[in-house]
Amino acid sequence: MTETPVRVETLGRALVVTIDNPPVNVISAAVRKGLLAAIDQAEAALAAGRVDRIVLTGAGRAFVAGADAKEFDAAPAPPHLPDVLLRLMRLPAVAAINGAALGGGLELALACRARVASASALLGLPETTLGVVPGAGGTQRLPRLIGAERALALIPEGRSIKPDEALALGLIDAIAEDPVRAALLADLSRPALDDFPAPAPAPEAAGAARANAEKRLTGQIAPLRAIALIEAACKLPLAEGLAQERATFLELKAGPQARALRHVFFAERGAGAGPDLKALTPAPITRALVAGGGTMGAAIAYALSGVGIHITLLEQDAEAEARARANVAALFDAAVARGKQTRKDADRQLAQGFAFVSGAGGPLPQVDLAIEAVFENLEVKRALFARLAAALPEGTILATNTSYLDVNAIAECLPHPERFLGLHFFAPAHLMKLVEVIRAKATSPQTLATAFGLTRRLGKIAVEAGVCDGFIGNRILTRYRQTGDILLIEGALPEEVDAAMTGFGMAMGPYAVQDLSGLDIAYANRQRKNQAAQPGIRYIPIADRMVERLKRLGRKSGAGWMDYDGGKPKPSAQVAALIADVSAKAGLTRRGFAAETIARRLMLAMIAEGFDILDEGIARRAADIDLVLVHGYGFPRWRGGPMRLAEEWGLATVAAELAALAVEDPLSWRVPPLLARLVAEGKALSSLG
Repeated sequence: MTETPVRVETLGRALVVTIDNPPVNVISAAVRKGLLAAIDQAEAALAAGRVDRIVLTGAGRAFVAGADAKEFDAAPAPPHLPDVLLRLMRLPAVAAINGAALGGGLELALACRARVASASALLGLPETTLGVVPGAGGTQRLPRLIGAERALALIPEGRSIKPDEALALGLIDAIAEDPVRAALLADLSRPALDDFPAPAPAPEAAGAARANAEKRLTGQIAPLRAIALIEAACKLPLAEGLAQERATFLELKAGPQARALRHVFFAERGAGAGPDLKALTPAPITRALVAGGGTMGAAIAYALSGVGIHITLLEQDAEAEARARANVAALFDAAVARGKQTRKDADRQLAQGFAFVSGAGGPLPQVDLAIEAVFENLEVKRALFARLAAALPEGTILATNTSYLDVNAIAECLPHPERFLGLHFFAPAHLMKLVEVIRAKATSPQTLATAFGLTRRLGKIAVEAGVCDGFIGNRILTRYRQTGDILLIEGALPEEVDAAMTGFGMAMGPYAVQDLSGLDIAYANRQRKNQAAQPGIRYIPIADRMVERLKRLGRKSGAGWMDYDGGKPKPSAQVAALIADVSAKAGLTRRGFAAETIARRLMLAMIAEGFDILDEGIARRAADIDLVLVHGYGFPRWRGGPMRLAEEWGLATVAAELAALAVEDPLSWRVPPLLARLVAEGKALSSLG
């Protein structure tokens, strides 16, 4: 922060107030104090006739990007922003929005009589994405400016918009290359927004907004509370509406959803390279080879091409090369259909940015990175990397996209193994934000630093992981599914487990996900590990019987855990009979489970596996585990991830519940040693760093 976060200067007949709190001018306590002092100065200058308007703007590339994140978990410190804005609204003020005006930044602008924005500005009230509502007049002033129906389309979803849309909505008055200069000429004759109520929405508008929030933002409290506040703006005097808004903001800010969402927010900011790697400069990557042009490989190649990396896509034969070409072309076609690219740009990028080669021999182009996305077979991958290592320069980074295989075993015969690592993209790789960066035992810090630099360039959230079966995400997924199968053999049905988990907030239930991806994939992984013969694991044969005896492979075969009638799932009598038969042969008396019990048990399984992953050093931070589950597996963001959930429930409570389950089923449950140590020492997960 600069020494003086709010500067005041005179420009002609205007007093220009500039918020200068780098890097993005967040509203800290010091900024609020500076604004009050500037308002005092403005009132004196207006009374003396020295100026006739106040222009409020931001230094650098942002207007005001919102509240200071460092103050999120602290008690509100005076002066409070609503009080500052009540003073500001009485002045002939113009907001010269030079960049991002988000949250409290847009609320500042709404307290002004007029708003002028640059073409690069971004405007929005994203508070609901952090589990709260706007707390300084956003739900009261925005409906008064643009109408309640338009506000209902923005605030509940926390949507941000560009200047063209803002101008069409009436949120801003003009778009200008130099918003400060334009603000000097802005019309200030209109009354303050506080002087009139918001026009009431059509009767069906609020209901539609609620239905949309309940469908798209299932389980979240803040969007519905925001809708109620927008409705209040149409009925209440401003003072009463502001009081309701502030009380709602403070209530939600202290609640579990807001705490969880703040946790994810900070986890994302801390993701990526660890402190030891940040001092290293990533090597440049301008050319890459992707081996394997199936669904995953084509999407990885497309994503890399999107940031200007020239791609060579390698396939085994001409027929596979033709399929790879079609897969990549389909991704460009989809981008054009969605309006993300013009046809001309897509065709040019495909023609100039891609080369396709096939065959087991022959030279390969000199590239900075080679990443494989071929069949999940250890020997196939080893043979491929032997070829790549022999044909490419010693400095080329070699990366595997394997989901489960031993990264160290793949690299065993490689010369210069320090340039080898795993880059586990999630499908679809061009859309999913998560990448697990897998450090093999010989991976050098420079290789890791370069990989993290690449993920930043791709706009991905990267999490460092060590080598184990499934790394972080798929290891937890395996435990999650095993625990679901235990519930099946003890009395639950797949549709009950799925309903419990979607009710908890997961994007899909575990059995719906398996049907979508194909039951043969998980089956092949269990066979690879010979899970039925592994000691110390309670083997549940239901999933294997589904594939081996019933030949139910999921949606692609028309039948999986569910039956599919016209693509729509419904419970399967055949599956229910199989489950009942396996239970009977195991000598078990089936019993019912409440949805809350199912969800709690599956979460306990995730939490327990997460503690072991931390204890083994597979994950660098507990928050990284949460990021993997939120961004890779549909875990509800507003619950914060399994490790955050353990903190919310209380570590001692979690340990006690796991201990009780271990008495009933010692093969499936135990208290993780790390959890036991933290409870014994009275420490939180955050104590691990």
